[in-house]
Amino acid sequence: MKKFAFQLETVMNYKNQRLESKRNEHGQAIAKVNKQKEKMAEIARKYNEVNVEFNNKKQRGIRIVEAMEYSGFLQKLDAQLKQEEASLAEMKKLEEKKRVEMVEVKIETSTLEKLKEKKFNQYKKDMQKSEELFIEEFITRKWI
Repeated sequence: MKKFAFQLETVMNYKNQRLESKRNEHGQAIAKVNKQKEKMAEIARKYNEVNVEFNNKKQRGIRIVEAMEYSGFLQKLDAQLKQEEASLAEMKKLEEKKRVEMVEVKIETSTLEKLKEKKFNQYKKDMQKSEELFIEEFITRKWI
């Protein structure tokens, strides 16, 4: 009896390595997106704090120079937030691209795994038939 050997085993191993690589790339892209969201939340939090502080000082009375400083700083934070939003959009596009690549490789590996399973089932059937023929032949020789 010969042992089962899948002819495309090396291809399947390569595809599995690619899948693991794509999963890692996708995970890194997700991590970057999450980090970017945290960065944006921090900028928004800072913007809100400064804005509340500015509004409180306006109600109590504030010098024009100080009001211009607050206004300029708020504009800077707003521009920074918009820049980070654009960066987030790019990161999300990259993450989606990595996800699609990962899904494509997963489909390829799944196809190979199904083929291997099909070949293994056929191998088991062939082995069972072979054993049955051997037993049948053994019994017929015994009678003769």
